[in-house]
Amino acid sequence: MSIEVKVKDAAGKETGTTIELPVDIFDVEPNIPLMHQVVTAQQAAGRTGSANTKTRGEVRGGGKKPYRQKGTGRARQGSIRAPQFTGGGTVHGPKPRSFAERTPKKMIAAATFGALTDRVRSEQLHVIDSFIKDESPKTKTAKTALANVSEANKVLVVLSRDEEVQWKSLSNLTNVHLLTAGQVNCYDVLNNEDVVFSEAALRQLIADRSKQEATA
Repeated sequence: MSIEVKVKDAAGKETGTTIELPVDIFDVEPNIPLMHQVVTAQQAAGRTGSANTKTRGEVRGGGKKPYRQKGTGRARQGSIRAPQFTGGGTVHGPKPRSFAERTPKKMIAAATFGALTDRVRSEQLHVIDSFIKDESPKTKTAKTALANVSEANKVLVVLSRDEEVQWKSLSNLTNVHLLTAGQVNCYDVLNNEDVVFSEAALRQLIADRSKQEATA
C-alpha cells in the first residue's frame, strides 16, 4: 500500500499535486529504544567536554614543606597544594574529554525514518510548493504561508539548498528550525511539533535515499 501526501500552496490550499512517499522511509515501525539511543548520542556529541581541573601536580606553588616533619603536634604535611588545603589540587576532577558515542549510519537512518513515520501517521508532516514567490526575501509573507500550513508552535522546516529566498525569509522566525534534506535527523524531527517540507526538499530526500539504496 502506497502512501501519498498532498502538496499545498502558500494559502494552505491543495495544489492538486501529490507525492508518493516511499514505505521504507515513511512507513517503518518506529523503534523507540533505538530512537532514544540515537537522540542521546547526538546530544552527547554536542557537548564540548572542555571542563578541566588541576591536580596537585599542576597547581602553582607548594614547593616548600609548610612546616617541619616532627615536633609541632600536627599531622605531617608535604605541600600546601595538597587537596586538603585551600587552593590545593583537585582529586579525580574533570579533564577535557570527548563525549561522542559510536553510532552506525544504519542506526541513525533507522531512527530518523521511524521519527518521520510517526509524524506522517500523526498527520504532522506537511508539504508546501513554496513559501514565497517573490525574488526578494519577505519574512512576513513566509510567516503567513507557514501559518496557513501548520498551526504548531515549533516547526521544523526542510528546504533544498537552492531555495535561498525561502531560507532568508524564514531564518528570522524564532519558532522555526531550518534544515536541508540531507540534514534531517531523528532529534530535530521529534523536537518539533510539525515537519514542513518544501516540495523540492521532499523530492530531494526521496532521490537521495534511492541513490543510497542503488549503491548499497
